[in-house]
Amino acid sequence: MLRKQARMRREYMQKRAADAKEASTADRKRKLRTAVDEGRTVPTELRGEADALLAEMELNGAPGPSSSTPDLDSEYASAGVADPRILLTTSHDPSSRLVQFLKEMKLVFPNTSRMNRGGHTVKQIVETCRADGFTDLVVLQEHRGVPDGLVVSHMPHGPTAYFGLANVTMRHDIEGATNMSEAYPHLVIDNLTSKVGARRRHLFPVPKPDSKRVVSLVNRADLLSFRHHVYAKEKADVGPRFDLRLYQIKLGTIDQEEVENEWVLRPYMNTASKRRAL
Repeated sequence: MLRKQARMRREYMQKRAADAKEASTADRKRKLRTAVDEGRTVPTELRGEADALLAEMELNGAPGPSSSTPDLDSEYASAGVADPRILLTTSHDPSSRLVQFLKEMKLVFPNTSRMNRGGHTVKQIVETCRADGFTDLVVLQEHRGVPDGLVVSHMPHGPTAYFGLANVTMRHDIEGATNMSEAYPHLVIDNLTSKVGARRRHLFPVPKPDSKRVVSLVNRADLLSFRHHVYAKEKADVGPRFDLRLYQIKLGTIDQEEVENEWVLRPYMNTASKRRAL
């Protein structure tokens, strides 16, 4: 079993590397084609390989829309076709408040199974996810009884996103909170334009057109605000609500320590575009 998982992981990483190389080559070809068509100077970074790229484009034809953007997120290929299945658990020895938050989050994500952490290790939980066909593992964390972290690990090979949690308000703390619908929610997405941001949408299945339930994800300077409403005669906040800040993405599952980082938050980067992930 371990050899099979290692082989599958190796094949997955090889395919991902090949897709990344193909995407990089296609991007360089597009830049070169644009410069040639518009009569501009070839970009400095492409001058050393311009002749080889032009020869390849003449041989194979200019890259079309389908080949110019290979799917770097092939692990999400079934999103929108098959409903996600989520296993939800907590860190060890959760407080009563984290357990309450766990119960509320189970109602937020459709098709979710809740697992009491007990003495289970992360590796055991990941193996359970793979064996039982779960698409994602979500782990809630806390500090001194206050929920402060959320980890989303995509199965079976990753990636894994680590979020900090802030301003958590639970349902029973919201005055006048209405009953929570179990219908699949519509998603209201604002400023989640990157490939990384698009992944977070795939925790929710496709809703029916007449669903009255709405989940909104609003990104402002990489602070992601989560809100949850039900529309009947008027809009009602059903909670929970909280803010998320992404600080790390690993190219593996949560139990794998020696894996590459796809992205890490570095607040003191000189370029704002490099800090933004969502």
